[in-house]
Amino acid sequence: MAVLLSTILLIALAVTLLGVKIFFVKGGKFPNTHIHGNPEMKRRGITCARDEKFYE
Repeated sequence: MAVLLSTILLIALAVTLLGVKIFFVKGGKFPNTHIHGNPEMKRRGITCARDEKFYE
């Protein structure tokens, strides 16, 4: 039982620490990690395979 409770506590702590910016900063949001959201990828002309323009 102690192992289960410590595991749940550890997972809750990890989720809280990973979401500090989202939970505690006003207007916080997850960073955009998609290719279409990266300005350097856009500059190089690299697109996502799931992008509709890719199939045209």
